[in-house]
Amino acid sequence: MSQELAEQLTQRFDVAVIGGGAAGLSAAVVLGRARRSVIVIDAGSPRNAPAAGVHGFLSRDGISPAELIETGRKEVERYGGLVFHGAARAARRTADGFDVTLDDGGLITSRRLLVTTGLVDELPDVAGVRQRWGRDVLHCPYCHGWEIRDQPVGILGTGAWAVHQAFLFRQWTSDLVLFTHTAPALTDEQAEQLAARGIRVVTGIVDSLEVVDDRITGVHLSDGTVVTRQAVVVSPRFVASSQVLATLGLHPTTHPLGLGEFIAADPTGLTEVPGVWVAGNVTDLTAQVVTAAAGGVSAAAAINADLIAEDTQRAVTGYRNTRPVAPERVSTNGVVSHDHSPDISVLSTQEFWDEHYRSADMIWSGNANPHLVAVVTDLAPATALDIGSGEGADAIWLASRGWRVTGVDVSSVALDRAAKRATEAGEQIADRITWQQADVLSWDPAPLQFDLVSAQFMHLPRPALESLHRRLAAAVRPGGTLLIVGHHPSDLGTSMGRPNLPDLMFTADQVAAVLDPDDWHIVAAAPERQTVDPDGRSITIRDAVLHAVRHY
Repeated sequence: MSQELAEQLTQRFDVAVIGGGAAGLSAAVVLGRARRSVIVIDAGSPRNAPAAGVHGFLSRDGISPAELIETGRKEVERYGGLVFHGAARAARRTADGFDVTLDDGGLITSRRLLVTTGLVDELPDVAGVRQRWGRDVLHCPYCHGWEIRDQPVGILGTGAWAVHQAFLFRQWTSDLVLFTHTAPALTDEQAEQLAARGIRVVTGIVDSLEVVDDRITGVHLSDGTVVTRQAVVVSPRFVASSQVLATLGLHPTTHPLGLGEFIAADPTGLTEVPGVWVAGNVTDLTAQVVTAAAGGVSAAAAINADLIAEDTQRAVTGYRNTRPVAPERVSTNGVVSHDHSPDISVLSTQEFWDEHYRSADMIWSGNANPHLVAVVTDLAPATALDIGSGEGADAIWLASRGWRVTGVDVSSVALDRAAKRATEAGEQIADRITWQQADVLSWDPAPLQFDLVSAQFMHLPRPALESLHRRLAAAVRPGGTLLIVGHHPSDLGTSMGRPNLPDLMFTADQVAAVLDPDDWHIVAAAPERQTVDPDGRSITIRDAVLHAVRHY
């Protein structure tokens, strides 16, 4: 590795793309043109390497897979992107993005992550199939049908899709044989349809493929019969290549049509892990090369929009923190004051909270909030969002009970502390938690994403707080729980010493007002509890507790 490349790899990229096929390279080109710093980590093992050419890609029909990839790499580099030849082994969330660990032990850091690692074809266990895969053993008529038109073709039946494939390939050749092999028995209707289309059916187990002079010449059955064929169609089981995603807690989902396993995502490719997108065959098992490339483009646009939102919020925070202070004035008694009220917006900035957490080794007790414990104890573990997670006590407690938790806080200092304490609690607990740094004034969780959403003692100016509560409510799935707890306004009349900022306080009824009662079962309460004030005196205070369950 050259010194120049080594120095380039130390930068913090806007986006790291894992996978250098059509989806990953297309995304990197779009991101490069959007003036984003992007790296493509390419292991160099494309799924379509055995194929002679790529088809159905306008203006590139027939191009070899290797030439397409090489052309794509040059386009990425033309727009300032970096293509790194290596394999990613794992990825983990950090306070402000991701760390990607390479096979050689190297580390790539980025703000967002796009995984385009494709899929693995699990092929039928028939001698010769793997050796001829991508050449004259095929599966997609739109990729290879033209090249085998009018040839003797066999369909190797291993599942219910065999009959469907036979009807498809009948469009390209009339000399078609369906080998039932291990497929389910044909129904009377299917047998009639196949006969009507002139598709011959051969029963019995297929033993191997006959190959002469590097070409398939026939299909050899276990009874010794050989049926002359020049190409064989199979139905692989498609399995997302998701090893890196698994290290982030993302695991494949069974395809509803039984095609295999894929990584679930929204239409832009965003997964359930904030900041992680997928594109191409890892999420769309049937995508052709051009479709995978299009998925990369869509994901890149969504990632850029997400980064723009974050950049804007950071700029606003910086702008607020650098505004000139109002001129001082001196009263007749010599007291210096300013011509405006205190700017409480600073209380929601990352700078304020980072400094607050740096002021001591431990700010909070390290115990889970009691209202959270009371509500969650009887719930079955599922997915949870802990907003304003601070040093992580609530998130770690939830994870210890089997919940998969996303902990969000504005302070990177707090999140680093929380991640360390989660690791100290045990690898199993730490693996169940995803930490995310975000400004809650603008951060928007995906709708209907969590079974539990908890916000404990988060106080913001009223319009911002109501907006946050609406976004948090929207993130709760049907049957899920919304738990919002805060300091009750009555605390200001006690000796507890709360800051005299009544606009930051709220009641549970005020929170309930943002919910549609037709959609929720709502309990708004103001329970009393005993505590000790700054002078050591025992006093009674109230909490504002909103506990709501979304109707199915």
